[in-house]
Amino acid sequence: MNPPAHLPSPTDDPQSAAHQVLSAVFGYTAFRGQQADIVEQVAAGGDALVLMPTGGGKSLCYQVPAILRHQRGQGVAIVVSPLIALMHDQVGALEEAGVHAAFLNSSLTGEEASRIEREMMSGRLTLLYAAPERITTPRFLAQLSSLHERGLLSMFAIDEAHCVSQWGHDFRSEYLQLSLLHERFPDVPRVALTATADELTRADIIERLQLQEARVFISSFDRPNIRYLIVEKNGSPREQLLRFVRDEHEGEAGVVYCQSRKKVEETAQWLQSEGLNALPYHAGLDADMRRRHQDRFLREDDLIMVATIAFGMGIDKPDVRFVAHLDLPKNIEAYYQETGRAGRDGAPAEAWMTYGLADVVNQRRMIDESPADETFKQGQRGKLDALLALAEATDCRRVRLLAYFGEESRPCGNCDNCLNPPQTWDATEAARKLLSCIYRFHQRGERFGAGHLIDVLRGKATDKTRQYGHESLSTWGCGADLSEQQWRAVLRQLIALGHVATEGEFNTLALQDSARAVLKGEVEVRLREAEEKKSRAKSSRGGARPRIDPALGLDAEGQERFEALKAWRSEVAKEHGLPAYVIFQNTTLAEMARVVPGDLAELGEISGVGAKKLEAYGREILRVLGR
Repeated sequence: MNPPAHLPSPTDDPQSAAHQVLSAVFGYTAFRGQQADIVEQVAAGGDALVLMPTGGGKSLCYQVPAILRHQRGQGVAIVVSPLIALMHDQVGALEEAGVHAAFLNSSLTGEEASRIEREMMSGRLTLLYAAPERITTPRFLAQLSSLHERGLLSMFAIDEAHCVSQWGHDFRSEYLQLSLLHERFPDVPRVALTATADELTRADIIERLQLQEARVFISSFDRPNIRYLIVEKNGSPREQLLRFVRDEHEGEAGVVYCQSRKKVEETAQWLQSEGLNALPYHAGLDADMRRRHQDRFLREDDLIMVATIAFGMGIDKPDVRFVAHLDLPKNIEAYYQETGRAGRDGAPAEAWMTYGLADVVNQRRMIDESPADETFKQGQRGKLDALLALAEATDCRRVRLLAYFGEESRPCGNCDNCLNPPQTWDATEAARKLLSCIYRFHQRGERFGAGHLIDVLRGKATDKTRQYGHESLSTWGCGADLSEQQWRAVLRQLIALGHVATEGEFNTLALQDSARAVLKGEVEVRLREAEEKKSRAKSSRGGARPRIDPALGLDAEGQERFEALKAWRSEVAKEHGLPAYVIFQNTTLAEMARVVPGDLAELGEISGVGAKKLEAYGREILRVLGR
């Protein structure tokens, strides 16, 4: 099997061969981080578990070994991928780079699927993408066995490997069957990849995929280009979101996560009414509409996708400038995975979240009411507690985030707490008043929620306080010096600290064992001050930041060249039915506009310009640049 003319010929030096592929196919001069070691491990036939942050270059960790092994006549690499959109874009990008790849999924006609199966069985394909439920069918396993017998099954790449773990944030039962691959083909190398897995999830991946002999590669989880901002819900969270987008990301692509389908649709409609280009995405929409909305998001520069967690896995769009959460995610893994979809191109991006007391209560209730066993629930409560600690932190967000994944770091200087250190106050006495009030309810055999508790603390007479005679309680009005918003912040943080819990359908409040020490004055309680409501005109940003633009720094003529290249790229992308970034990323176009290469040789030196793309587009690019 000889490589196409644009691909390098195989060489006996593994490292040299890998770098040749990296340069000729992908247009990069050097591997990043642990990529080279991972490629060497898998290309040589070894197994690997790869933990690498979104945007860190996971795809190259299996694509380069697949190309190398195919060059040696070892056949096709099978890539397990959970999403149709990801398969389409990955295959499109590989074909653009001159690598013969394909996917098998439900979007194909029977005739198209049969043609791709023939390509696979011939060994001509370098990579084939397929969903786990297809790969583990008897028919597909039989095809793999035939390939294996003829020495044409080169490797398995299991993307989004955290889906195999019950402890992961996106468990998918179909991933459990992937242990069949090792059982049936023990000599075929496997690489499992994920952007997010704590120690418990890693152990689960290793056990369930039988990767006990695999080398484990853990890259830094740090995404230094992302600024983390977490704000308290004040009045209307949608207004807070709108202020954030208009102040800092007008005309830029972003993702807004909401917990419910109804909230997704209402928020998208409201943003549209405010003049923003926004669309909804959730599992309740029909498949055709979801596909259309996702395609628009991938192809438009200024679209905001409002979505449930059904959207995002495998989205390769590099220029997402912000990810916002209007509701608290389930745990830190989910938060990290979702925020990691911003700034894949390495340019500055922001992760913004607003949350309040109701978020804490709802997440705890969902865990308590789930049908899972108590061991699993305890694990989920621990994960939620870690996320709440991150949200309530007064120190560096990034330090806490990375510590969760076992990584030490220094204060980043690029999160809201670093840029504007929050004010804290000695809330010991306020906490004791609140806990005492709940205790007085308990003494009377009563259970109440947050609203009634705060009314009693502030001495606010209502029909309910009169009905229960709570004006006679010793705690009546003892907290009149604090506003309702301040008391909500105190209660939220006491729940986050584990001193108070919510119970039952009506989210009534109950004291926890740790509350006793607070009531006795044995523990000091320092809390962050409640934020005052901000006017719509006031910026929510953590610090001054210039408008994000990959072409920033170009002179006026350079900016004109950059815009001309983008217009040309847009036309090419439409012709090929692909997102524009698959043709060339903005960073590559900006470098072309800055350098203004004089000939094909100089153009080929620019990062991101591989041999096939140079051959296909080189002369057109030079024409657009006026060369």
